Amino acid sequence: MLTHHRKPVCLSLISTDLPLWSVVETAATLYQKDRDRFHLLLTAPPVTNSKEVLNPSSPRVLWLEISPYRVTMTMQGNAQLSYRHFWERGVYGITRYWLPNESLQPNQPIRLRNFTANLTLNGHPLPEHLRVEYELWAGKVQLGCYILNLEIHH
Repeated sequence: MLTHHRKPVCLSLISTDLPLWSVVETAATLYQKDRDRFHLLLTAPPVTNSKEVLNPSSPRVLWLEISPYRVTMTMQGNAQLSYRHFWERGVYGITRYWLPNESLQPNQPIRLRNFTANLTLNGHPLPEHLRVEYELWAGKVQLGCYILNLEIHH
């Protein structure tokens, strides 16, 4: 059974201890894989630095695999920053970042760990709200506490 729906979404990432806040409001395609598993695909806005837009002709695809128990979020960036996060409540998951091809070690990911303190998925039969609270770690150094919040409007 594979059904899909085009829905407006609001995806935000907030740090609770650093001055970091990002919000994306756009349309996304929600695919129902089975009763409790969903995939959500959206095109993310281009990465910008203070002076220019980096590679605006190549859209970045953000793909979330969602269930009540675990979430995987992948950003594929066409030679831009790419990453994959894996969250599961009470578990140290893996976070990987791939830097643009111009970096010192192309195609070698930066590997971090995240600890998922809370993962909540609400809505039935389709998800309406996802909240992931996690800590990001490099070895024994904590790199901050974060909240990923996804609202899917039906």
